[in-house]
Amino acid sequence: MTEAPQPAGDNGETHARYTPGTPCWVSLMVHDVAAALDFYGELFDWEFAPGPGRLGPYVRARLDGREVAGIGALPPDRHLPVAWTPYLACDDVDLAAEAVRLCGGTVGVGPLDADAAGRLAIGSDPSGAVFGLWQAAAHVGTAVRGEPGTPAWNELRTFETANVATFYAGLFRYEERRTEDGAADGASGSSEDHVTLCLDGRPVAGIRGLGPALPPDRGPHWMTYFDVIDADGTLDRLVGLGGQVLSPARDTARGRLAVVADPEGARFALLQRAA
Repeated sequence: MTEAPQPAGDNGETHARYTPGTPCWVSLMVHDVAAALDFYGELFDWEFAPGPGRLGPYVRARLDGREVAGIGALPPDRHLPVAWTPYLACDDVDLAAEAVRLCGGTVGVGPLDADAAGRLAIGSDPSGAVFGLWQAAAHVGTAVRGEPGTPAWNELRTFETANVATFYAGLFRYEERRTEDGAADGASGSSEDHVTLCLDGRPVAGIRGLGPALPPDRGPHWMTYFDVIDADGTLDRLVGLGGQVLSPARDTARGRLAVVADPEGARFALLQRAA
């Protein structure tokens, strides 16, 4: 299990504007929106409100009226993996999308306007991992962090970090902190290949190279961690709601962590932070 760094200042803070390159929103596209709302509403005590009509059937999850994540419907003719997707803040999504192409990635959606909320694009890095770009207008992004049911961390899981870290550094001015010791994800005998991406000295995201331990059925992908008060209790609730435990909770220096999947197979992690 990955040990997610704790970004400085994430103690229920509300964001007015995100620094470019910071994960500012997470969104899940599913086949059955109603079932997803039931699952995540029960799991994280989320409530829901309509999102931009331009995005089709799409809602925003809220905690105490503050927006934390989005859930929308996949087009019925698109047989895509169901997955949580992080959006990276940017000042100009058109320029950022062009940088994605110039750095060796692809842009599959947009850039396009999401009504008055902002402007977005969805692309993939050279390894194939999907991520979004968000240029905020009325909607800045996740309104609160550091509370149960809010995104705690985003980490790219891929084969190796060197080339893909160069790609992301070409998009934003990340500083890299590299680790090459220990075991990756509990895989015995495999050396850890990990990079923490920082902005102004503050950790904002991670990249972990798993080599042959990368799940072959998923390939490179971004993983979103959500804060919880009680990881074991949340796992029990998740199983009762039809979710799956992929990696049982275990203690790390950062807290108690588990990797899970929702009923449609979208993977995410639960983080009970260390006291």
